[in-house]
Amino acid sequence: MNIHFIAIGGSAMHNLALALEHKGYHITGSDDVIFEPSKSRLKAKGLLPESFGWFPDKIHNQLDAIILGMHAKPDNPELLKAQEMGLKIYSYPEFLYEQSKYKTRVVIGGSHGKTTITSMILHVLDYHAIEVDYMVGAQLEGFDRMVHLTEKNDFIVLEGDEYLSSPIDRRPKFHLYQPNIALLSGIAWDHINVFPTFDNYVEQFQIFVDGIVKGGSITYNSEDPELVKVIETTENTIRKFPYQTPEYRVEDGITLLDTPEGEMPIEIFGKHNLNNLAGAKWICQQMGVDEADFYEAIATFKGASKRLEKIAETKNKVVCKDFAHSPSKVKATTQAVKEQYPQRKVIACLELHTYSSLNAGFLEEYEGALDAADEAAVFYSPDAVKIKGLEEVTAEQIAQAFKRADVMIFTDPKTFQDYLFAQNFENSALLLMSSGNYGGLDFEQVRTLFE
Repeated sequence: MNIHFIAIGGSAMHNLALALEHKGYHITGSDDVIFEPSKSRLKAKGLLPESFGWFPDKIHNQLDAIILGMHAKPDNPELLKAQEMGLKIYSYPEFLYEQSKYKTRVVIGGSHGKTTITSMILHVLDYHAIEVDYMVGAQLEGFDRMVHLTEKNDFIVLEGDEYLSSPIDRRPKFHLYQPNIALLSGIAWDHINVFPTFDNYVEQFQIFVDGIVKGGSITYNSEDPELVKVIETTENTIRKFPYQTPEYRVEDGITLLDTPEGEMPIEIFGKHNLNNLAGAKWICQQMGVDEADFYEAIATFKGASKRLEKIAETKNKVVCKDFAHSPSKVKATTQAVKEQYPQRKVIACLELHTYSSLNAGFLEEYEGALDAADEAAVFYSPDAVKIKGLEEVTAEQIAQAFKRADVMIFTDPKTFQDYLFAQNFENSALLLMSSGNYGGLDFEQVRTLFE
């Protein structure tokens, strides 16, 4: 097949391009800018566009399909030509469904935790040499790509994102997968630029549950009351498997999980991650992995990239990096670090970076999110607020939203970095939470402070 990618450089898009190239398809693509690591990975396979920009002459009748990324605009010249020619145009999730419609589709959704749960499942399956197709939202240790597609594998494990499918398909991605086996980890309002009310956001999860293949299953976090309501009200004829946080304790910075064979030390930590583990166990069991084999494998799981990831550690100090940006995730992550290191000073640094987190009307959702930290700092860029076309946000509004009088607010990258590098981290745990980079923070340089 000849496939052309419009906006090939995105994290998800370039991984799909690499997966299809590996499968033997002929791939071309365009983008107006491509950053690392996408750039080098595409170049290594001969898929990097010769020039950046949009070139309608790349669209021709020999193409079997166009895959359209979210980064492209509805008036993209290549898209307009493809529409004019009547070529088949897929969104990313539409094409994944097309590749998996004859497989058993396992879809992991939820406002938070879906990448970690998907990663846990793939780690366990890989540990036991069980081959499956997959798509996950983070680079995993031991895996070449974030997407893997074959003709032979019976299962495909898909991370189910609730964000929009493409510039011309406004449906949430996870609505398109039609799972046979599904999991939802929880519901916490996010993406307010797309779902302006909480009820509208919750409705997307109801549609997802109602779209599970009849006779399929939903595994769900029974500790989330909003999610429980969604599961209880569905009229879909599916099996329902609730899960909850398992028993565990922390001793000397080590998390010990209670199992039928006794306590077992694990690499990950935090109540939310233990809750994720319980969900992953249920899914693995439905895929044929027994409980003992699951525990054996999960003991070696070190976490997904940027998900409460230890980037450096010595005997009495540690620095962790997390993708957290939503209020519920920020709160859970901060509490997890304090629980893991109760005798240390926890310094939590949060960057408000997304559309939702920089929205003045949404800020109040962050109340108490950093309370577990001994010292708290928030960084945001006023320029980012302007670029997103949002109403101006002040430092006073942020301090008021977090309801923490001593929270430090930074708007200048250098001032924030000076604060960070002036710290004495002895007997401390530094937590960096962001989906950005604090205006250019060198994480490798931060790592050297903990060696």
